[in-house]
Amino acid sequence: MDEARSAPASGAAAGERPAGAWPRHAAIVAVHVALLLLRQLAVDAFAVRPFILPAPIAMLRTLALANYRWADNTAVAAIENFGGFGLAVLVGVALALLSWSRLLTLLLFPLFVTLNMIPKVALGPLIIVWLNYGLVSNILITFSLCLFPILLTTARGLSEAEPDLLALVRALKGSRWQIFAKIQLPGAHPYLFSGMKVAAILAVAGAVVGEFIASERGLGYLMIQVQSALDTAAMLMAVILLTALGIGRYLVALLPERMCIPGDARLE
Repeated sequence: MDEARSAPASGAAAGERPAGAWPRHAAIVAVHVALLLLRQLAVDAFAVRPFILPAPIAMLRTLALANYRWADNTAVAAIENFGGFGLAVLVGVALALLSWSRLLTLLLFPLFVTLNMIPKVALGPLIIVWLNYGLVSNILITFSLCLFPILLTTARGLSEAEPDLLALVRALKGSRWQIFAKIQLPGAHPYLFSGMKVAAILAVAGAVVGEFIASERGLGYLMIQVQSALDTAAMLMAVILLTALGIGRYLVALLPERMCIPGDARLE
């Protein structure tokens, strides 16, 4: 009877979480909208010059100007960002799985740590020289920024399985592969998604660096073009679109994490 009574209560508590999320999301949207309104009022009240701080309405008006090719430039930036991020996830997880071998861990992971110390932005000009400028170069620059957070955090998760649990499985005659596949790999999921979220934040810098150095398309390229005309409204609009792409990439990591990992096991 007690279990029967507690079951509906726990179900109701679980059902309250999605409903309780809506006020929080509404509050987040309200704060952003309020900030835009406050900025619009401040620009109007103090007569701020447009090239210093354009009003949000002036920024939105730039979207109607065909010569900026917003759709094309945003699509190029999205391909560079999501392409480099996705490639980093695949390669980073594959390299992290090398930690299954203690010998490879001993030989390779100090090298990975050293490579992580290289300033990735400085690799941009070299990649341009090696591969010429274009979409592939910008994807690789993004990849270089995203790879190591995913690789190193996933490798750390694989190495931090519970010692007591590992001892129990070994006592039950579990094989090395079973320990890796059933304990270490699932236990590394929080670290993997944490690295993916960090990489999602860094990814936007890779494509923008490549477009700043040498490019013919993309939001970073557009910002360089309008800078000489002091078109601050278009530059800020490009920044907002890049931010939106970053949020999209963050959700790419966040949604699978919400589906695969219980809330109390997530690394926030």
